[in-house]
This record gives sequence, structure tokens and C-alpha cells, in this order.
Amino acid sequence: MKRLLVDLSALYNTYSGLGQVALSYGRYFAKHYKADKADYRLYLLLPKKYFGAFGSEIHYISSDNWWLRHCRYLFPKFDVWHSIDQLTRFKPSSAATKHIVTIHDLNYLYEEKDAKKRATAQRRIQRTIKKAIQIVCISDFTKREVERNFSLDGKLCRVIYNQVKQLDVSKAQKPDIDIRAPFFFAIGVLVEKKNFHVLLDLMKLLPEKHLYIAGKDGYISGLPTPYADMIRKRIDSENIDNITLMGGISDEEKIWMYRHCEAFLIPSLLEGFGLPVIEAMQAGKPVFSSPQTSLKEIGDRFAFFWNKFDAQTMKKVIDDNLEEFYRNPSLIEEQREYAAAFATDRHFEEYERLYSTI
Repeated sequence: MKRLLVDLSALYNTYSGLGQVALSYGRYFAKHYKADKADYRLYLLLPKKYFGAFGSEIHYISSDNWWLRHCRYLFPKFDVWHSIDQLTRFKPSSAATKHIVTIHDLNYLYEEKDAKKRATAQRRIQRTIKKAIQIVCISDFTKREVERNFSLDGKLCRVIYNQVKQLDVSKAQKPDIDIRAPFFFAIGVLVEKKNFHVLLDLMKLLPEKHLYIAGKDGYISGLPTPYADMIRKRIDSENIDNITLMGGISDEEKIWMYRHCEAFLIPSLLEGFGLPVIEAMQAGKPVFSSPQTSLKEIGDRFAFFWNKFDAQTMKKVIDDNLEEFYRNPSLIEEQREYAAAFATDRHFEEYERLYSTI
């Protein structure tokens, strides 16, 4: 029987987008993988604390293992290896292994200020692409980025959109802080690319609203960024009393925030997909979004886009569309149906077909 390894090492941080993607894979396999019916033996590479979490019929390999992290030749041989993101440090040990790599974004091209580090990242992904038998991108935007920046040697990129798990409203749990309504909600790691600072001046113009931003402080290249401190200092020094930084929150608290917010705000400049856009739409909430990178594609005709980030323009987009959104129940229902399509298993079913084909 063929042996398939799926790299879920991103589970070390489930507060990140990649961590959530890895978690969705684990949940899918837990529900659908049956060893006696599958045409492959499944191995998951993940942190040891998740051993057994996705069923007893799956084989587990620890991504915490120092030797495996530094010497890939200690891995057993696999027929197919799927790296669910391009950032993983784990690679197949055998040249005979058919390698599938999923590319989420090329954010380093815009975030990394050091030219040498940027070039190193470029070479690393180019080597991965050269050895891969199949390249998958999570959006048309990412596909165009990959085709423009790498030599594909005749290989075709295909697009498989991320799954976005349907919000389980029965698990909603109010955060243990005072929540002032009506409120807006935003979520993401506090790093510069998320562009949260543009919301500070916006909220000064909306004193009757409150904004809650959920997300941990960010790190780049293993070092904390000064961005989160800058946001905090501005909130304090400019007496912006209608913004609360929540830090990291649980899935249950996130669901509550989506359900009870008046609108979801995402001013991000760099997204390979934009998972929170779909989550907010599942909750039937209006999404006010940056049009940058993949967000225009994922938001489609249902999001309201800021074409400029000055506070007056952003406020006008909200003023012109917020109440109108809630006066249009048919639009809300269409938006929910659009978002619900991402919650199906089509993402994993496409990969299952890909595994079988390869």
C-alpha cells in the first residue's frame, strides 16, 4: 500500500492562519480517513501533543523531534508527501517521493527589508518548486504571483481554495471582558502588513462605535516587531478610548465576536487568501476590506472595499453601506450561501483526487 505523509507541523501555532489550515486537515482526516477503505496509509507530521487527536487509524510523526527537524534523511520513505504550506522546514528525504507543495503567499517579497534574506527565501522556494511534482496555490492572486516570480519549468499551478470551517454558533463564548455595543471587530496577528494602524484615525471619527482587535503580537524572522507597541502607544497618547486590543482569543470567543459585532474590518495589505472574510460572511456580517492582494477576489461582490486608507474616505464607505446592508436581507442570505460554499469538503476532496492521480 502506498504511503502518504501530510505535513501539519504548522499546528505549533493555531492562532495563525496556517495553524488553522493545518487544524482543518486534521479534522477532515479524523472524520473521513478509514484505513481499511483508503488506498493509502496516512501519516501526519505534527507536534507530539496532537498524537492521537485525529484518530487511532492514522500514523503520527513528531515535528518536535530535533533530529528530524535538522536531518530529513532520518525520515522513512514515503510515496507522496504533501507540504500544506511553503514555509515548512520539512522536506521529503527521497528523490523518488512525489512532492505536492501548497503555496499560500509570497509575503516575504514585500515584508522582508533585508535583500539577502529576501533572496534566500526566493531560492528556498525555487528549490522546492523544482523538486515538486505539483504546485497548488490557494487563490488566483497567489497563482499569478508564483508564475511571475518563479521558473516553473513547464509545471502548471492549480488553484484549490482553502476550506473555511463553518462557525459552530453553539460553541460561542463571550470573552471575559466588558464589551461595548455597537462594536466593530478585527482579527489578525499584530504585524505591519495587517495595516491595523489605519483604523486608529478611523475610530476617532466614529466615537459612538467601539473596535475590538483580536490577535497576538507579531514576530518576523523570530524577532518581535515594534508594530504592536506602536499601536498601543498611539492609543494611549492620542486618548483613543474606543479601541480595545484583546490579544489572542479562543475559537469560541472568536465565534461570539463574529456573531455580535456590527461589522468586520480587514484593512490588510498582504493576504494569500483572507480566511476571516469568509468567517465574517458566514455570520452574516458586513465586511469592510482592503482591496489588496487576494482580498478583492475572496470578498467578491459581497465585501465593501476601501480604495484609500485615509480616515474620511474609510468612514464614508462605512456610512454609505452599513445600514443599507442590514436593510437588504436577500443580500445577507446570498452572502451566507457564498461563504457556506467554502465550508464544504471540496478542498480536501480535490486533494484526495490529486493524491490518487499522483
